[in-house]
Amino acid sequence: MPYKTTRELPESVRGHIPAHAQDIYRQAFNHAWDEYADSKERHGDESREQVAHKVAWSAVKQSYGRGDDGNWHRK
Repeated sequence: MPYKTTRELPESVRGHIPAHAQDIYRQAFNHAWDEYADSKERHGDESREQVAHKVAWSAVKQSYGRGDDGNWHRK
């Protein structure tokens, strides 16, 4: 279920990371959704959606990190 806009992202994403990080998340999720469509491309028994969410969070963490204040900040 690719996301067309950031407004479609889960609340757990929209409510916790900055707008730019949401764009990164959406793009990475959508790319991973396409990349891992074939279950043979995935490791273990994870669903396509689980893998896409993991890839998306990993992409966000490359550019953003949690600060001492608990909020996400650009690195």
